[in-house]
Amino acid sequence: MRKLLFTLLLLLSASVYTIKPQTVQRPKLVVGIIVDQMRYEYLYRFYPYFGERGFKRLMSEGSNFTYAHYNYVPTQTAPGHASVSTGSTPFFHGIISNAWYDRTTKKGRTSVEDDSASTVGGNNDEGKKSPRMLLATTMTDQLKLASIGPSKVISVSIKDRAAILPGGHLADGAFWYDETNGNFITSSYYMKTLPDWVDKFNRKKLADKLLSKDWVLAKPEEAYKNNGADNSPFEHDVFKEGKTNFPHSFAKLKGEDFYGALPNTPYGNEMVKELACEAITNERLGKDDVTDFLAISFSSPDYVGHAYGIYSYEIQDIYIRLDEQIADLLKTLDEKVGKGNYLLFLTADHAAEETPGFLKSVNMPVGALNQARALDSLKGFCKNAFNANEVIEDFSNNQIFLNRKVIQNNSLNYHTVLQKLTDYLYNTFPQIQNIQTRDDLLGQTATREPKDFVLNGFNSVRSGDIAITLLPGYLPSNMSKGTTHGTSYAYDTHVPMLFYGWHVPAQENNSPVYIVDIAATICNLLHITEPSCCIGVPLIR
Repeated sequence: MRKLLFTLLLLLSASVYTIKPQTVQRPKLVVGIIVDQMRYEYLYRFYPYFGERGFKRLMSEGSNFTYAHYNYVPTQTAPGHASVSTGSTPFFHGIISNAWYDRTTKKGRTSVEDDSASTVGGNNDEGKKSPRMLLATTMTDQLKLASIGPSKVISVSIKDRAAILPGGHLADGAFWYDETNGNFITSSYYMKTLPDWVDKFNRKKLADKLLSKDWVLAKPEEAYKNNGADNSPFEHDVFKEGKTNFPHSFAKLKGEDFYGALPNTPYGNEMVKELACEAITNERLGKDDVTDFLAISFSSPDYVGHAYGIYSYEIQDIYIRLDEQIADLLKTLDEKVGKGNYLLFLTADHAAEETPGFLKSVNMPVGALNQARALDSLKGFCKNAFNANEVIEDFSNNQIFLNRKVIQNNSLNYHTVLQKLTDYLYNTFPQIQNIQTRDDLLGQTATREPKDFVLNGFNSVRSGDIAITLLPGYLPSNMSKGTTHGTSYAYDTHVPMLFYGWHVPAQENNSPVYIVDIAATICNLLHITEPSCCIGVPLIR
């Protein structure tokens, strides 16, 4: 279907008009980097340990927007990548979380699952994915449409959703890591067979080579003393070592556990960086007069943050190494595309809470709702108040989905049920900060400014009936190790936003800006139409 669409577009362009790329100045290549779970402060907390060619180069030679925030909930990977790419929020683009309850099928679904697709490059179902659930166009889609096809779009990541959503609907290729065998795969949505260069990359067995050596600190241990303690009680034993301190060995891991461990190390970022550099060379990105786009998502910091928390040697080390990997990428871009010929941005899909277990140990205000117990309590209330079972279909992502058929069959008033449940929640669970119902949200429209985080993240078709906001520092379940994200509080919303390269001035700006502004800025610089539901504004004029 995609190939047919572009064939028609090409025929149309030949018969109606021809775009002459040389008439408008554009960069040869756009590079979009999204770092999974990167807090803005990491640019400065780890600054003394960075080299001069990575983050520091982007910060000093580019535009550094120091007060960039997400403007919706939940702050998760899939909605983050979708929002950066579309310049909109889940209200419009429909990616309301990494996974959500589907009223139609009565079960959970992920943001990119697609049973009509099949795996390319593997013999399992890991490639049954596509961007079909994304309801808006992306900046990569707009680039493809503006050039009537010739612009090339390649997207790479460890995570499937982090490769698929930035690539948009019209990507030439999106590739992600298969944790069962250490290879990169794709979906039949994009192609029938892997490109030769990806197949050749897989045959190198880079995952085996990287995991054959221990994960050791990149700097002397003294450099890490200000970021917590190694082997702290707030860390998971990811590699089954019986400890959590450096060095980390993978010797006890076998089979799928072996390859599945790689994303939890700096080697996940290394794999992505190497594949991205291969894409630049083999896809000849930036080699002609039509702008190409390379989307790169570094997912390993998210795995490490979840496992070890933000006050850990591991999180500091992965950013020290990411700095080196970004320096290598910039060097490749300079050599293959030419310094000044590419336009680059770097941001994150969300940030992260300070390690909850540590905060609790120093008497900071943290806690949990215990969503499972809350659901049991709500079901009991519904039985007593409405004399009906199964009024609640699902409780996930801080949203309650009501069974409207049960409500109707029991002659209940939907709006009354909403109000009584809201009153019960407020009166029963002091962990709740705010509650908004579908009645509160319908008829309103998302805005660029975060006037209402819940509204900006609400999709009228896919979201639930009741949305709960917990107190700052509170989680849906107890967490003693590692950290997480997902809220509208600053620790989850404040992320880096860096622009670098073609026509980007060196500046530091602390005006409030939002993640939806990235797509608007890139499209404005390219002189192309912004994505279909973009609510951002250009930041570089």
